Amino acid sequence: MQYAILIYASEGFFDRLPEEEQENALDQHRALQKDLNEKGALGAVAKLMDTSAAMTIRKKGDSLLVLDGPFAETKEQLLGLYLLECDSIDDAIEQAKKLPQGVAAYEVRPIGWMGGALEKPDSETD
Repeated sequence: MQYAILIYASEGFFDRLPEEEQENALDQHRALQKDLNEKGALGAVAKLMDTSAAMTIRKKGDSLLVLDGPFAETKEQLLGLYLLECDSIDDAIEQAKKLPQGVAAYEVRPIGWMGGALEKPDSETD
């Protein structure tokens, strides 16, 4: 089954860390990516741009509004994500534990197939 690891932290937090802490955190990301890639379990990995670059599309009546910003209600923002293939949510949690702790919060969530350009995973059925 596919899982997403969503990375949440305050924008700019990483950039304010001492250079050595930044490099240690990046080393942990690289190690996880290498491990998952060798297992054939690594999907997309993305670092999102700041929320100041985000746009929100929201329906209002019969119109669609395009608004500046993410309109999040928390101080932490979604900064990036991993998509990976794991046997269980417990395995996905173990993978997330390999990411740098104290730098961000990580949400692990199963992915339900909604279609798109990629083929439907073998583990999903109609």
